[in-house]
Amino acid sequence: MSFNRGERPLYEVKAGLFKGLAHPLRIRLLELLADGLEHSVADLQQSTGLEASHLSQHLAVLRRHRLVTSDRRASHVYYRITQPQVAELLTVARQLLSAVLTTDADQLGRIADLPALSQP
Repeated sequence: MSFNRGERPLYEVKAGLFKGLAHPLRIRLLELLADGLEHSVADLQQSTGLEASHLSQHLAVLRRHRLVTSDRRASHVYYRITQPQVAELLTVARQLLSAVLTTDADQLGRIADLPALSQP
């Protein structure tokens, strides 16, 4: 299957989006912004403890993937998520993680209930 230059299959575009999400600090930033409000860079820096340069790099990745948008007012820059689906994605990911961890805990519980092996 061939694609014209500039055309990428949807699964590749999705993979790029998930690469943009693939850092714990970017997830943390999105969780902070998931309340639907605007947050200043100073607020985000205080909430994450990141140095300004690192915060800027992570926000740039999120902007590049169009997950957040920014607005400059005077000397302050404010960020917000671009779509409510971004917050929904975080909620679904949390629910999925909870289900996986519950399954893992159930499996570990069943292993713990097995009789001990006798030592030779």
